[in-house]
Amino acid sequence: MEWMYMHMPISGVDILWPGLVLIGFSVGCIGGFFGMGGAWMVTPGLNILGFPMAFAIGTDIAHMAGKSMISTMRHAKFGNVDYKLGIAMIIGTMLGIEVGAQLIMWLERIGQVGPVVRWVYVVLLALIAWLVFYDYAKAVKADKQAAQTGGESKGGINWAPALHKIKIPPMMEFKEAGITCSMWLPMIVAFFTGILAGFLGIGGGLIRMPALVYLIGAPTHVAVGTDLFEVMISGLYGAFTYSLKGRIEMVAVFVMLTGAAIGAQIGVVATKYAKGYGIRILFGCAVLCCLVSVVLKEFKFNDLAAVVVLTSIGVISLYIIKIMVSGAINEVREKKAGGAQAAAH
Repeated sequence: MEWMYMHMPISGVDILWPGLVLIGFSVGCIGGFFGMGGAWMVTPGLNILGFPMAFAIGTDIAHMAGKSMISTMRHAKFGNVDYKLGIAMIIGTMLGIEVGAQLIMWLERIGQVGPVVRWVYVVLLALIAWLVFYDYAKAVKADKQAAQTGGESKGGINWAPALHKIKIPPMMEFKEAGITCSMWLPMIVAFFTGILAGFLGIGGGLIRMPALVYLIGAPTHVAVGTDLFEVMISGLYGAFTYSLKGRIEMVAVFVMLTGAAIGAQIGVVATKYAKGYGIRILFGCAVLCCLVSVVLKEFKFNDLAAVVVLTSIGVISLYIIKIMVSGAINEVREKKAGGAQAAAH
């Protein structure tokens, strides 16, 4: 079975290349659907396959930049990208990424990078999963109360209106997102997500997509597209800073991008047929699967961790494909029905 392994010349490890292709395709599909680079799965996945943690992070960031570029162009065709909002976040993101990358270099020097990064992942993933499911439960409860009283549902978590009351100039209007707020709000959010991008090897999308929805107030589909645009920019900078540090395995990047180029197209189209809360719940399930795999890796259940992460992203990708196919079929049926009615009149 030696033909299934590929030697990585910079890191010096042999990696199962079908695993790289599967990760690239699945993360492309999942990232295009959720609006993030999918690096919250790629970094643990690469580490589980055998990459040293610093190489997993650097390689992941470089792969994320290329994949997000594909997804952003596709989302732009659907009008899901607020470029003004994305650009407003870039400065904070760049500063945050450099802070996170320097922290990783320091942890690598003292030999603690692997355990520290994995446990930070665990805590962060647990918080994000709780937030998503709590939001959904609160929204369902509000909908039931509204149905009983005949009033209007207040929905789930929505901290954005309170934050919009902080009117520190300059104030900016973001048309695609349909919001007006202080420019400092997206910049501060971007800075902290940027730190996570550099520290965990993610584009920040793991918390930026929820932050765009819950803190900044963007609609889910616009948050998805705008986040991918920001992931693309931060990924390009992250790839640059990690390449200077010699922690990117370009062979693995190109292998993953082969699968990601196809998967990203599927994920983006699927968002056209998914409701806002449907996207969020599926996102929460993906986060939980990733959390389990990271915990298993930390306790040395390496094979089981690999099975969990690869199986979970495969199953979620298949479900996203199902959403796209079902939605496209229904759309064709509706068009045919509408054409038949027009012809009858």
